[in-house]
Amino acid sequence: MPGVAYRRSLVSPDPLTRLAREDSGRVLALLARRFGVGPAEEAVQDALAEAARVWPERGVPMNPPAWLMTVAKRKAIDRLRREASARRRTRDAAFDSQVAGSDTADAADAWAVDDGDGDTMTVDEQHISDDQLRLMLLCCHPALDRDTQVALTLRLVGGLTTPEIAAAFLVAEATLAQRIVRAKRKIRDAGIPLSIPADLDGRLDSLLSVLYLVFNEGYLSRGGASDGAAVRVDLADEAIRLTALVAALVPDHAETDGLLALELFHRARSHTRLDDAGDLVLLERQDRSQWDGAVIRDGNAVLARALRRMQPGPYQLQAVIASHHANARAAADTDWPAITVLYAQLVAMTGSPVIRLNHAISVAMADGPLAGLALLNDIGGLDSYHLLHATRGELLARAGDIAGARAEFERALRFTDNPAERRHLERRRLDPTV
Repeated sequence: MPGVAYRRSLVSPDPLTRLAREDSGRVLALLARRFGVGPAEEAVQDALAEAARVWPERGVPMNPPAWLMTVAKRKAIDRLRREASARRRTRDAAFDSQVAGSDTADAADAWAVDDGDGDTMTVDEQHISDDQLRLMLLCCHPALDRDTQVALTLRLVGGLTTPEIAAAFLVAEATLAQRIVRAKRKIRDAGIPLSIPADLDGRLDSLLSVLYLVFNEGYLSRGGASDGAAVRVDLADEAIRLTALVAALVPDHAETDGLLALELFHRARSHTRLDDAGDLVLLERQDRSQWDGAVIRDGNAVLARALRRMQPGPYQLQAVIASHHANARAAADTDWPAITVLYAQLVAMTGSPVIRLNHAISVAMADGPLAGLALLNDIGGLDSYHLLHATRGELLARAGDIAGARAEFERALRFTDNPAERRHLERRRLDPTV
């Protein structure tokens, strides 16, 4: 599948990190079907902790995912046995007899394994795929708020730790941990099933929105991490990995491929967004020879596959726009009239004020700064969005209104904490003519 080679190139060389990122979600999904999400997660985390203890001494097993499955199953069964034993000590003999003959014995029989490291995954790939999809859709259940959906997806499916997620989204670790605990309690108490809903498209839309949010947080926030002030998880790469997984699980969903293509096009040029000093480099000034051509070709192939289905959607339109940028050999080769038409379609489709802002930029590039400024004045709901003011500043500068440009760059500075963006805006405020 296009994008697979790229995804593999992002994997950490550390075997334990690779196991946690790429395989713990698969194992968790399989165990959750029998033991429930909470117990399955605890079993997987216990198994990963055991790997951290024993692998340095005994070495990495031949098949790490099978090793994780084997150990996590044992951990889950041991937990059931301990809980059954505790119940037997506190309940009457009749109830004790009923417990001993039910869940624990069934689980032990169903998940019996040998004592080796495990050379194969004993469940067929179709079951793995189904269970992974169920887990991802559970994480994005409409009963959970969007922040919780993001946290659960990264925690249960992506294999990220609670501290990593908290650091990435700049929230306190305790706050993030409480959010996850409350979500799992809500899933348990409400009896939300680990199942694929009849309205799959509706739930998939929510899942794609979560992955898009994760990607944007990683991609647009890179300026805050590149100056060395904080260690961040590479959320953009994780979003691509999870989107590619969804695309493989639901191969006929055009918008999933649209999102994956969009992410790939942006990721292909991510290394040129900042210079060696960590300062922002605008698209038109980026060194296109440094863009990742292989990733762009992957994006082109994924986008072509999506468009062949003739099911247009917002992610596909955004991906087509990104493809125009990614495939232009030079900034002067960019087909701004075509991009303007695409943004107009997106505005009609979504009504998003951010899309309206991007449409105004494309009109300015195609027809001049005054045409873009006229559209900016009609956009509402973005008064606290720094890019609205930064865009107006750029267009005013190009139109010759230097004082007005300085004022807009000053306004933009009030609404962003990103260090790279702030440095860029400071330079533009001091000299809008550059």
